Amino acid sequence: MKANDMADTFDGKTVLITGGAGAIGSATARTFLKRGANVLLVDLDAKGLEQVAEGLAAPGKVKTKAGDVSDAEVMKGAVASAVETFGALDMAFNNAGISGEVAPVHELPLEEWDRMVRVNLRSMFVSLQAVAAEMVKSGRGGAIVNMGSSMAGWDVLAGGAGYVSTKHAVVGLTKSAAFDLAPHGIRVNAVCPGVIETTLGVPGLREGHTDGQSQVEKFASRIPSKRIGQVEDVAEVVAFLASDAARHVNGAAWLIDGGQTLQSFANGPDSGGY
Repeated sequence: MKANDMADTFDGKTVLITGGAGAIGSATARTFLKRGANVLLVDLDAKGLEQVAEGLAAPGKVKTKAGDVSDAEVMKGAVASAVETFGALDMAFNNAGISGEVAPVHELPLEEWDRMVRVNLRSMFVSLQAVAAEMVKSGRGGAIVNMGSSMAGWDVLAGGAGYVSTKHAVVGLTKSAAFDLAPHGIRVNAVCPGVIETTLGVPGLREGHTDGQSQVEKFASRIPSKRIGQVEDVAEVVAFLASDAARHVNGAAWLIDGGQTLQSFANGPDSGGY
């Protein structure tokens, strides 16, 4: 076996994934399973979790826990379940999040702001803290990957005060945690996807809409690589950052956007070659 093949395998290791019932969470679970990992999925959507677990078709390798990931007790229980079931916890993907309501900053309801902070940021901290505490306690080290955003972190989204603020904060939390946990052999990084072909990334794909495909094509035409991101694109980067191949990568925020955020007033599709 080649050295890079060894770094690519997760045999005997366990990963915890929040937002496990969603498109990116389930795709990431599938990627880790293919490489030999045990998987514990956490999500508020109990029915969705059951459907994902059935679809993964990996008896004995997948466990689910339904609950609010912003609740510290839920996440402590999820971590304990992973250790009890599989013997240890080696990796985590803190993926749960929402896009929230789009509104100008002076019109965004405070309760909506609070909801986005709770789901996108508090849940990130709660999960990261519970996972890190177990990893420090075990002395085995580990790898944690947080879900950021390309557009919300490097671009400006109209009406996105809540989403943008929380995703900027995720990158800050990632860097701070990476520094704190490095002495314990624990790496913390973030992935920052651009438009991904999911119901969160493409509103037209949501139930009740009929313009999904046209939106996909429109978004793809505005990306330098002329393709829209797929859930597997994100899953592969998460797996890399969790692997030994990324052993010297810590505190980084990885863009996964096909060059989307390279565009500006001067070079965008409608710039006229300015």
